Amino acid sequence: MDKLERSDLLSLENYALERAGFRARVMAHKKQRTVHLGGHLTLIFEDRLSIQYQVQEMLRIERIFEPAGIQDELDAYNPLIPDGDNLKATLLIEYDDVEERKHELVRLRGIEHGIALTVRGHSPAIAVADEDMERSNDEKTAAVHFLRFPFDAARIAAWKAGTPVTLACSLPAMPVEAALTPEQCRTLVEDFD
Repeated sequence: MDKLERSDLLSLENYALERAGFRARVMAHKKQRTVHLGGHLTLIFEDRLSIQYQVQEMLRIERIFEPAGIQDELDAYNPLIPDGDNLKATLLIEYDDVEERKHELVRLRGIEHGIALTVRGHSPAIAVADEDMERSNDEKTAAVHFLRFPFDAARIAAWKAGTPVTLACSLPAMPVEAALTPEQCRTLVEDFD
């Protein structure tokens, strides 16, 4: 998947005019790319469009319009776009109650290293977590992690052929698994092209 360049982005003025429609399109797009794993883990599989939205929003919020600042945002977010032999996702650990969340982030320390996608008949593609910076420490995990799932040619071919895919967490504190729907599989397989 091609990385974003400055020429792919709207100016702050143009984005303000088009934001509502663009946001609606991206939210519908992201819905197809979202997988709930148990009751408290959500993975949003990123692609070029979802990352373009993130960059546009950061530029808008921070009022960034100078070329160097725009390039900094592109440099920060482009690594979250799949490279053709992997999938990339944002992992959210979600608890509404603040005290419960604090407790669970301690209990779930290391969870980011226990997430895997498995194409039936193949070994799991275990997530590589937080390559840009460590988000956990000896006391707790973070509520947000960035994951990369590496795939070899055999796994990709099997996925493209329609083999079922599951997403799982192997952390003993939260052993959960979810089968990707056929629609999710068809959507995410496009990230390998």
